[in-house]
Amino acid sequence: MDDRATVRRALKADTRETFDRRVDEQAAALRAAIRDGEFDGAGFAVGLEVECYAVDGAERLTTLPDTLFRPPGRTREIGRHNIELNSTPQPFDPEGVATQATELRTAVADLRADAAAVKADPRLITDGMWTIPPSEGSQAYLGSVTEADGLIVADNMQPKPRYHAIDNALVDHAGGAIPLPVPGTDASFPTILVESLTTSIQPHLQIPAASAFPTYFNAAIRTLGPVVALATNSPFLPTDLYTAVDDPADLVAATPHELRVPVFEGTVNSAGYPKAGCPADIDAPTDIIDRVDEDWTCGPFLQEWEADTGDDPYWEFRHKYGTYWRWVRGIVGGDASSGSESDPAGGGALRIEYRPLPTQPTVDDCLALHWLVVGLLGGLVAADHPLTALPWEAAETSFYNAVDDGLDAELHWMTADGEKTTDHDVIYSEVFALAERGLREQGLDERDAADRLAPIRDRWEQAMTPSRWKKDRVREGLANGESLTAAIESMQREYNRLSRQGEPFADW
Repeated sequence: MDDRATVRRALKADTRETFDRRVDEQAAALRAAIRDGEFDGAGFAVGLEVECYAVDGAERLTTLPDTLFRPPGRTREIGRHNIELNSTPQPFDPEGVATQATELRTAVADLRADAAAVKADPRLITDGMWTIPPSEGSQAYLGSVTEADGLIVADNMQPKPRYHAIDNALVDHAGGAIPLPVPGTDASFPTILVESLTTSIQPHLQIPAASAFPTYFNAAIRTLGPVVALATNSPFLPTDLYTAVDDPADLVAATPHELRVPVFEGTVNSAGYPKAGCPADIDAPTDIIDRVDEDWTCGPFLQEWEADTGDDPYWEFRHKYGTYWRWVRGIVGGDASSGSESDPAGGGALRIEYRPLPTQPTVDDCLALHWLVVGLLGGLVAADHPLTALPWEAAETSFYNAVDDGLDAELHWMTADGEKTTDHDVIYSEVFALAERGLREQGLDERDAADRLAPIRDRWEQAMTPSRWKKDRVREGLANGESLTAAIESMQREYNRLSRQGEPFADW
């Protein structure tokens, strides 16, 4: 990265003062605009982000060439091995649902074809966490930095000054080292790039009326446990990071089913500020503005430093919510249902970004989980379901239980009759019925709604998730005399092979 002067400028006290003042002013304007109805959208809409990572012919982590980022819809993530595919936001109706599905399938197929044409032949993997290290080793790859005049530049971080400003701020406040506080390792790193172990998908649901936003937001928090339990797909670290394992079998049992959640929280929260976590309930739509405004400022940037930012009166505020990493997040601006998504200055609508989900084994799995989330939120509100009466503390516990234990977790739910339950049969009966209802409310017929959810419903009926499959394969390898490294890497190669075939996970 050549623009170190910009990074240094971002870390200055006067930049923070200017940035915070602008965020305060923009937050005040956003609150007024929400109250005045400027963020009431024309209708429901949906969007989806899908992150992938690249491996070489030996299935080891590798970097992606710049040429693969040129087509629209492909964006850079923090690591040079990452790429994110962004679907075009669509109205939440049968045509929009079909368009979004076709678009994502085409985007992944085109990306893989373009990657295959590159001399180095990187292969794209849809997965929640990479486990086979790059040729130089995980510690060397993630920890490689160049230091000059008190500034660190992570060599394998994408060369965006904003990323490096955020990195320097977090590392400085963490005391110079970012820990990896998960079972089996005592590793730490001189950069936040360790966060790039994780890959995820983020469903978006646009809410037409801002006044209804708190109901959807609070309901989303209470769905985290049951949805994450079905989605878990990242139980293992890269094999060479396991430096503190006494008994491999105990490690397999102890490691969380959704390891990327403690990895992400443990790294970005190491600066001493709660940047990632389960958000509290909101009472008014403007609360999502207050939360970002009050959050710790990390790596401030000013609009005039960036080219082609357009006429966006809320630019600094948007930058700040880009470092507000709660697992459910409110997004302001754009209106996919009315075609104004590209015009942030023109108001728009409020969206829920649902962030705790790992990337799934195949495109069909990603889409099915997406429809489960947006359908479930819509179905809960359409049915006037009492789930939001479940205490927030129970919802938070349910979420972290699912992170740790997957489908074996104790989950907390409020039934349609207003009764608290931890019975999985009752919970998932309602989850799938409500998700189907939410899809039907948007015009999908009964068969189409059921088909969209089938790859995830099949997991529940088979009592099998990607993380459980991964743990089972590693246990089998250990039982056959393989080392932990060999067992994890043989599992990962089999996962990669099956993933590339494209059949939904439940058919494996």
